[in-house]
Amino acid sequence: MNTEKWVNKRIYKDYRHYLRQHATPAEKGLWKLLKNHQFEGLKFRRQQSIGKYIIDFYCPEIRLAIELDGQVHVGNEEYDEQRAIFIKEKMNIYILRYENKIVFEHPKWILDDISEYRKRWMREKEE
Repeated sequence: MNTEKWVNKRIYKDYRHYLRQHATPAEKGLWKLLKNHQFEGLKFRRQQSIGKYIIDFYCPEIRLAIELDGQVHVGNEEYDEQRAIFIKEKMNIYILRYENKIVFEHPKWILDDISEYRKRWMREKEE
């Protein structure tokens, strides 16, 4: 599927900018590990819109989204589920989801998961 028409719609540009400027401590912490191609040479984007949804981090090269769950997600489980269905099933983007505390307590777990997913994605691409 051509995702160009679904990614980073202009209508959400100001809101994405606002979210980047007001990132949570967890988002800032993970961004320090992912920005500037510093993790396995992968290009990650922050606050990427996919359809009508905005995801915390996105790597288009391997079609990977990373979501950090903090207070904003409490009580929004149904919305989060609808977003996950759209992103996974319609857009064919894999989602890794973590509680904010994991960024601070076990950031290596996140990086290990990204690395494992990338390896799996590369194997599947070759088949």
